[in-house]
Amino acid sequence: MKQRGWEAWRLRSHLFAVLVLLLFLRAASAQLRYSISEELKEGSFVGNIAKDLGIELNVMKQRGFRIMSGSTEPLFKVNLNDGVLYANHKIDREEVCKETSVCLIDLKTVLENPLEVHYVTVEITDLNDHSPTFPEKTKRLEISESALPGARYQLQNAHDPDGGTNSVQQYKISQNEHFRLEIKDRGRDGKTPILQLQRQLDREAKRSHKLVLTALDGGNPPKTGTVEIYIDVLDVNDNMPVFTRDTYSAVLKENAPIGTTVIQVNATDLDDGANGEVVYSFGSDVKGKIRELFDIDSVTGEIIVKGRVDFEEQDSYDIDIQASDKGIIPFRTDKSVIIKIGDTNDNPPEIEVASLSSAVSEDSRPGTTVAVISITDLDSGINGKIISHVAEESPFALTPSIKENMFAVVTKSQLDREQQSRYDITIIAKDAGEPSLTSEKTMSVFVSDMNDNSPKFSVSPYTFYIMENNPPGASVFSVTASDRDEGDNALISYHILRNAGLENKVTSFLNINSEKGDILALKSFDFETLKTFQFQVVASDSGTPSLSSNVTVNVFILDQNDNAPVILYPVSSNGSAEGVEEIPRNVNAGHLVTKVRAYDADIGYNGWLLFSLQEVTDHSLFALDRYTGQIRTLRSFTETDEAEHKLLILVKDNGNVSLSATATVIVKLVEPKEAFAASDVKSAAKDDEENNVTFYLMITLGSVSVLFLISIIVLIAMQCSKTTDYTSKYLQETNYDGTLCHSIQYRSGDKRYMLVGPRMSIGSTIVPGSNANTLVLPDRRRTSGEVRSIV
Repeated sequence: MKQRGWEAWRLRSHLFAVLVLLLFLRAASAQLRYSISEELKEGSFVGNIAKDLGIELNVMKQRGFRIMSGSTEPLFKVNLNDGVLYANHKIDREEVCKETSVCLIDLKTVLENPLEVHYVTVEITDLNDHSPTFPEKTKRLEISESALPGARYQLQNAHDPDGGTNSVQQYKISQNEHFRLEIKDRGRDGKTPILQLQRQLDREAKRSHKLVLTALDGGNPPKTGTVEIYIDVLDVNDNMPVFTRDTYSAVLKENAPIGTTVIQVNATDLDDGANGEVVYSFGSDVKGKIRELFDIDSVTGEIIVKGRVDFEEQDSYDIDIQASDKGIIPFRTDKSVIIKIGDTNDNPPEIEVASLSSAVSEDSRPGTTVAVISITDLDSGINGKIISHVAEESPFALTPSIKENMFAVVTKSQLDREQQSRYDITIIAKDAGEPSLTSEKTMSVFVSDMNDNSPKFSVSPYTFYIMENNPPGASVFSVTASDRDEGDNALISYHILRNAGLENKVTSFLNINSEKGDILALKSFDFETLKTFQFQVVASDSGTPSLSSNVTVNVFILDQNDNAPVILYPVSSNGSAEGVEEIPRNVNAGHLVTKVRAYDADIGYNGWLLFSLQEVTDHSLFALDRYTGQIRTLRSFTETDEAEHKLLILVKDNGNVSLSATATVIVKLVEPKEAFAASDVKSAAKDDEENNVTFYLMITLGSVSVLFLISIIVLIAMQCSKTTDYTSKYLQETNYDGTLCHSIQYRSGDKRYMLVGPRMSIGSTIVPGSNANTLVLPDRRRTSGEVRSIV
């Protein structure tokens, strides 16, 4: 029984482990990064984990949000009430991250049901909270009284746990008569203090010396650490090793194999025993780079190649060799060994641009210097001889200067910025070594602009069509010019050329935006007064001197339905549109009662008048021709018909917004005899009325004819003054058939347009966008020029 229970418990344990593994595999993970300064107080704010992870606070509580920690006390904690990560206690960066430059703390946070793991990284930044310390509080040195001034003794470095500028930056030595302090910078290994003897010691005068060495860090204010140095003066071994030669020098080919013996130095000591045994070493001042390249046998004094020697990196080395005896207080002697490095051709020429003009003017003469370049080769002798030239065909050449290895890039032909504004010049340099090595250098030269191009208008001449009654002050059209130059030389300003005469009177009502070329009309144009005019616009650049060009602008005013029809007949004596007509009662059907005459100052559809009966006593008696305005009888009158009939005639044009006028005609039916008598009586009065109507008609026709002649004269003048064939012409005609109507024809591109009156061609078509008053007429002639319509 117990065994079965044990097996069941093991089965449940395995299932639970599999479930946990599946949940772990499905768990999501995310990573956050925060940065805080060390030494923050316990409970300091680090970051809002709930907000940054997008987790609701109630979800954090429900799912048991926690930080996974090991056996040590956790550095951070999360408050589930506000979702904020706090410091659990004060953090010391040097304790947490002892030897690392960047201190990062990785946290793993967990949400249960389902399992989610989120990684949080907290960076601990450094504070200057540690002072420099020396390995020992006191340091003892033994120096023989026979030590000569210049002897150098390396001291121990101070250690500062802080990093960066907060580490040790400087050393100072207490005031004394015999020593001075040198500091050797070892890069990543810090700075090392070296004690140098300035004045020879005398044991009999003073047996020991006490110095205080102070280390300072780079904090603000700096923190310090000190060590006491006790120097004991020894009185032994009074002979120094002496080198057998005054100078040592050798020549070594670069890239010599490792292990090659360069030179052997030799020194002797007159002392006996250990005090006379000499050992060799590099001087304490020898740099680490030299120690990487060379080594010295401490017994034989042979200097051996240890690393790769490069002539171009350094062509000679001055190495301090130290010979010391083995006395209790050893004597040391320094000797300088000069090693010269022989060259091989292992470096290509180096091309350096010493001076480069930001831009060269396009009007520069041939021979103008564009750049000064230096071509050098780190090799020497024939390996450093250089041959150079410009690679591709270009308006530039390479000429040598007075100074060796210096060359000038000069122009060899005229430049034109508008053709090419930038040149990429490739310089090729080749040395004379065997085998030869080659280098290339490409530099960009920009050509600066001169004001050598006048502004050019995009179209010449301009032709614009604008509707009459345009709003004053609004832009009606614009002109555009371009300049192939750049900068101020291409900055264009516009103005209207105003001359004396009729054109100046028109252009006085025009203004132009000097920057954009938008032309504004300061007043509204009236087609019935002015149909076309011409003026010139001047475009000037801002160069010095300024260049300019002008263009002719032809403007045609398009008609708008702004005039209501005017009733010419009938007109009563008081000026109202009302008249009385008497006809015999026995007239037949189709009898002409009268004709209503009207006139509209507009043209095209705007001036095409239509007539309609608005009111009539009996619709079966009278009919009105909608085009001619003729009133005729529809049938014979009967005795039952009334003797007087009132007809209200509506006359309206065909504009988009139709304008209209009304006329009243009263028709009286009389007996035939009375009609004949009345006709004799009225003949005289009617003749007067006809004469008045004829007079008004003649004035109207005369006005239209004068406007037509003016238009023709202006167009002829435009044709004569310009070589360009204007293809847009006005052809005005007057048609009167009870209504004074107008038509204007003009051409644009391959199409001919006509604004028509009442009588239209059956084969004409209405052009879309023409406000229903423009017809396209077939035309086989080819035209040129650009026509613009402003509606």
